[in-house]
Amino acid sequence: MADMGIICTEVERRVKANDREYNEKFQYADNRIHTSKYSILTFLPINLFEQFQRVANAYFLCLLILQLIPEISSLTWFTTIVPLVLVITMTAVKDATDDFFRHKSDNQVNNRQSEVLIDSKLQNEKWMNVKVGDIIKLENNQFVAADLLLLSSSEPHGLCYVETAELDGETNLKVRQALSVTSELGADISRLARFDGIVVCEAPNNKLDKFMGILSWKDSKHPLNNEKIILRGCILRNTSWCFGMVIFAGPDTKLMQNSGKTKFKRTSIDRLMNTLVLWIFGFLICLGIILAIGNSIWESQIGDQFRTFLFWNEGEKSSVFSGFLTFWSYIIILNTVVPISLYVSVEVIRLGHSYFINWDRKMYYSRKATPAEARTTTLNEELGQIEYIFSDKTGTLTQNIMTFKRCSINGKIYGEVHDDLGQKMEVTQEKEPVNFSVKSQVVREFQFFDHSLLESIELGDPKVHEFLRLLTLCHTVMSEENSAGELIYQVQSPDEGALVTAARNFGFIFKSRTPETITIEELGTPVTYQLLAILDFNNTRKRMSVIVRNPEGQIKLYSKGADTILFEKLHPSNEDLLSLTSDHLSEFAGEGLRTLAIAYRDLDDKYFKEWHKMLEDANVATEERDKRIDGLYEEIERDLMLLGATAVEDKLQEGVIETVTSLSLANIKIWVLTGDKQETAINIGYACNMLTDDMNDVFVIAGNTAIEVREELRKAKENLFGQNSNFSNGHVVGEKKQQLELDSVVEETITGDYALIINGHSLAHALESDVKNDLLELACMCKTVVCCRVTPLQKAQVVELVKKYRNAVTLAIGDGANDVSMIKSAHIGVGISGQEGLQAVLASDYSFAQFRYLQRLLLVHGRWSYFRMCKFLCYFFYKNFAFTLVHFWFGFFCGFSAQTVYDQWFITLFNIVYTSLPVLAMGIFDQDVSDQNSMDCPQLYRPGQLNLLFNKRRFFICVLHGIYTSFVLFFIPYGAFYNVAGEDGQHISDYQSFAVTMATSLVIVVSVQIALDTSYWTFINHVFIWGSIAIYFSILFAMHSNGIFGIFPNQFPFVGNARHSLTQKCIWLVILLTTVASVMPVVAFRFLKVDLYPTLSDQIRQWQKAQKKAKPLRSRRTRTRRSSSRRSGYAFAHQEGYGELITSGKNMRAKIPPPTSGLEKTHYNSTSWIENLCKKTTDTVSSISQDKTVKL
Repeated sequence: MADMGIICTEVERRVKANDREYNEKFQYADNRIHTSKYSILTFLPINLFEQFQRVANAYFLCLLILQLIPEISSLTWFTTIVPLVLVITMTAVKDATDDFFRHKSDNQVNNRQSEVLIDSKLQNEKWMNVKVGDIIKLENNQFVAADLLLLSSSEPHGLCYVETAELDGETNLKVRQALSVTSELGADISRLARFDGIVVCEAPNNKLDKFMGILSWKDSKHPLNNEKIILRGCILRNTSWCFGMVIFAGPDTKLMQNSGKTKFKRTSIDRLMNTLVLWIFGFLICLGIILAIGNSIWESQIGDQFRTFLFWNEGEKSSVFSGFLTFWSYIIILNTVVPISLYVSVEVIRLGHSYFINWDRKMYYSRKATPAEARTTTLNEELGQIEYIFSDKTGTLTQNIMTFKRCSINGKIYGEVHDDLGQKMEVTQEKEPVNFSVKSQVVREFQFFDHSLLESIELGDPKVHEFLRLLTLCHTVMSEENSAGELIYQVQSPDEGALVTAARNFGFIFKSRTPETITIEELGTPVTYQLLAILDFNNTRKRMSVIVRNPEGQIKLYSKGADTILFEKLHPSNEDLLSLTSDHLSEFAGEGLRTLAIAYRDLDDKYFKEWHKMLEDANVATEERDKRIDGLYEEIERDLMLLGATAVEDKLQEGVIETVTSLSLANIKIWVLTGDKQETAINIGYACNMLTDDMNDVFVIAGNTAIEVREELRKAKENLFGQNSNFSNGHVVGEKKQQLELDSVVEETITGDYALIINGHSLAHALESDVKNDLLELACMCKTVVCCRVTPLQKAQVVELVKKYRNAVTLAIGDGANDVSMIKSAHIGVGISGQEGLQAVLASDYSFAQFRYLQRLLLVHGRWSYFRMCKFLCYFFYKNFAFTLVHFWFGFFCGFSAQTVYDQWFITLFNIVYTSLPVLAMGIFDQDVSDQNSMDCPQLYRPGQLNLLFNKRRFFICVLHGIYTSFVLFFIPYGAFYNVAGEDGQHISDYQSFAVTMATSLVIVVSVQIALDTSYWTFINHVFIWGSIAIYFSILFAMHSNGIFGIFPNQFPFVGNARHSLTQKCIWLVILLTTVASVMPVVAFRFLKVDLYPTLSDQIRQWQKAQKKAKPLRSRRTRTRRSSSRRSGYAFAHQEGYGELITSGKNMRAKIPPPTSGLEKTHYNSTSWIENLCKKTTDTVSSISQDKTVKL
């Protein structure tokens, strides 16, 4: 791999520890990262290339070149070059500023310090100087600098704990373990410096959960997998120190591989504008050809008569050549139909909208002092056109915080609050929670509002005690004490943490564990249980159990798991309690809580010994080991006695339910793309009201082959469309109009709500070319789509599928590095700046702290931005066609000589000074309805999705309006001035008076028109509109004054004309008549339209006016509550294998302090537990949900 071309196609990587010279010959990337687009050298060429991809910029550059040719230019070159340079400069400065902050962020990361082993000693090095093959020392709570092979750690057996929130948004800890041969190295610097192992592994890729490689050292080879690797972006937790060898650095790390390439995003309005500019250019050419032909005819028939006076020689200038020159002259004169100031104004308006988002106090998260941030200024109006939202789950919809809310013990519910009459009431902030402060070692954050549970504990209810004892014993939590002596729990699953913490606050405290014992404190009394076995969780069993011996010598089996599974294992005597508990579970699930059934069994000593002997035999079996173990687990987990059930809230982000409901009413479809397992994703779907019991069907696609997936999709479509599935053949129509027509017809045939749930392995087959159209068609007909167990790449593929074939505007929202590729693929990327790091934020276009702010971003800022931009464009095109096409009509009366109607200064200043500020004020401040009404009435969002406010049809209407106005502006003054004398007896039909009259009429007409177009008046609008008219008259009189003529006689020849013309009453009557004739048809049409066919926004605006007069108290929308009777499944997040980890003792710290030289030198020979854990970790495919979902 001697050159970069080979590196691009790297097949495998070969890295030698502590040997930079060896590794450098492969030219691996160093640890420096680049997220910026430009460097100092490349900025100018790349930025100019990007800017001139915009058709208008290229168009104005061509015009500038034409204006430099004196034979055809009627206008001076500065009328084009000044605004063009201004636009290019403004855009370049904005792009440079954005990129500067990217450079700043890169430098901040690249200059972080890390301890690197160089020349047999640890030295502080900047991250960017770290090389592949280096050995790095990490300390507790440090970020990992690169993708490392774990060599040794402070924990027994080379274990370490990492938090992967930056990668996958999950805050629960993951365990990693070094190879036993390298864990012996400990913290011995001399031995680590002599380590010269060679790693041969896979090439850089973006698969966060997979790694394959081999370590060759001391004439032996050791297989490597994902459990031996610590990825960049992780944080070391609960581990004093560890050493690792750099495998992938910088852009080759899995974190950066998932970042994707920064794409140049443009809005649909931008793309439409490019098309319209081409159309306008074609229109200009047509006008130029008409006028050029007119010039040729005029020259041949009439122009000959002037040659005697102009001293032309015969044949010196042919009529055809004259027409050719006239064509280019008119192209220059008429170019103002698309002025360069349009693009300046668009950028200023977008900048203003971005600042409104940044300044919005209702999107400011005070707890973390995090404001909303528009990280780009070019996509605001696209926020008002979103049709599909793709959302991550953990950290985006949920907080990844579990809280114990309710429980059912022996048929009685605890956790509800009742009033004096015994009626159930909702828990509010005013309600006083149970006071746990009298107890020691409580968790202060824990809140419980039902005092009866504490009373039952104090009364000594045996069932309640047994229930809490089970919660304290049946788990895989580890405990330790911090420096302050406080008990800290290391939880591998937040669900378990919630249950153990709840038991702790009620007086049953888990204190510590060894491989053979569990020590707890029961109401102040320390009790040690002998741990006989842990029957571990997996996705098929959906339960976990522990077998313990209490101090009295009794053997107990405690079990917790999914009610659908555990209820089948109960003793027949539990029938009445089962029915009652089942009703309680349905009630809990109806509130969106995650439920577990709780049961126990007393075991006979002799029976247990026989069973345990069989388990030991099964553990050492070489064939069907897992099957035999599962069979033994099934055998002992029977005839259980039901204790009750727990209900844990997977705490949603605040306001998620209301936001989802509101966005659904706005006809926005929300797809959840998550790496979590199926049960968890379904539970959150129900909790968020995305899935409801009222749905006709919930389709589950879980096939393992392409054929199975295709068949399941076919059956689902049959169910959805009825037997007449031939109505739609699965081929997606490319043309949006035809596609929308097809969609509307198809959707009309579908009655009811449907949901689609698909697993990652099924999605991989469904995304194949011959199946993806069927998937897309089915998914788009469903109200909700949930994709679980999906990889970051699959998230991006789903977004691209909808973008490409539905031609819909998409938004992706997430909070972790696993969401970055999805965020970059969507039209709009939103990052949640929560506790899970900044990778998603850095890649996003917009960021804020809470999912609920998405509602305001879209329904208020997005809708207003789209509304304002569309009104701005409609008015701008109207104004400029009215201004420019007067030259076309004048051409028929000036011998097609390309003479301008107005003087050059008016042409230069019209768009820059006279009419720029009013249209900017409308584009920045206008609103049809208030922000509260925009939130309360999500249906107002619909016009943006249908692209109703600015499209090709609206553009043609604006052009026709502009043509009509230009016709009136020219012919009314022309007719009025024809053969007319002024009040002083002198003629007023001279060219200069005509020009002043038309210019004044134009400024007044377009000012009145924008006053009619403005829906929301502010002080700024008044100042800009009426101030622009005042500025026009001030400049007009100044330019026609004697003083300026004396200074610049060649530039200002219209001396005294304004004063002479505008003192004539007939001139003002002509201006008034022109204004009325231009504006009255618009006023009449709009009055009739609002009266006869009012839109929803018209109705709300009328209601707003009535409310202002009446001033009633504002009614707030009632809080949306979830109502569902669905049973929640066992949705624990922890991985299988932790029971084996605990009973093996591999993660237990030694009771005696380690020697000062480093780790203890004890050798351990067994690694089966970690191998089994790794193997089972990869088997993450959940079984099909056994709840109310359709099995295909």
